[in-house]
Amino acid sequence: MTLQTELDAGLAALDLPLTATARTRLLRYIALMAKWNAVYNLTAIREESRMLTHHLLDALSVERFLPEGAKLADIGSGGGVPGIPLAIARSDLDVVSIEPNSKKASFQQQVRIDLGLENFDVQTARAEAVSLPEGRDFIISRAFGDLADFIKVAGHLLNPDGRMLAMKGVYPDEEVRAIPAGWKLVRSEELQVPGVEGARHLLWLARDAAPASA
Repeated sequence: MTLQTELDAGLAALDLPLTATARTRLLRYIALMAKWNAVYNLTAIREESRMLTHHLLDALSVERFLPEGAKLADIGSGGGVPGIPLAIARSDLDVVSIEPNSKKASFQQQVRIDLGLENFDVQTARAEAVSLPEGRDFIISRAFGDLADFIKVAGHLLNPDGRMLAMKGVYPDEEVRAIPAGWKLVRSEELQVPGVEGARHLLWLARDAAPASA
């Protein structure tokens, strides 16, 4: 099975219709990741087929939860996941990636240039040192430590009524119980990712004063 066929099957399973241009960009992104990975160690996954399922499709599994025109910050995305796949799939999104590792940030910058992603930007910095004057509607991260740390380093980047989106594997009961004062869990969704075994969850966090609707 070719990568194109795998991508088409995965997008169909996610019920995510994309243009031919977006599909081409997604495959180009995988090719760039595989090429740079040999030098920059972007991911422990070496096979392009598994990069497609475990990175690209995993990222796109949350696309349906993002409203049109949302401003999104991706924290510590390494090789650009989930920010880059989401920016490719949704040209209406405004995505900024905050990545402290200069080599990984350089890779993301190269992807932005090569793929012509006008709705994607990269900042090489630790999240706690970044200031986004306009704030973000959503702060997202995948496998970023525990929920308390996620809030600590990136909560200041969120709009007052915004949501922090934590992509997790098994539902993190202990982390949820340790959510710091002033914050709350407002929603949890189990995700189904084509080609990926094991549990996947998306958790919505908000300031305690924020409305309960997600």
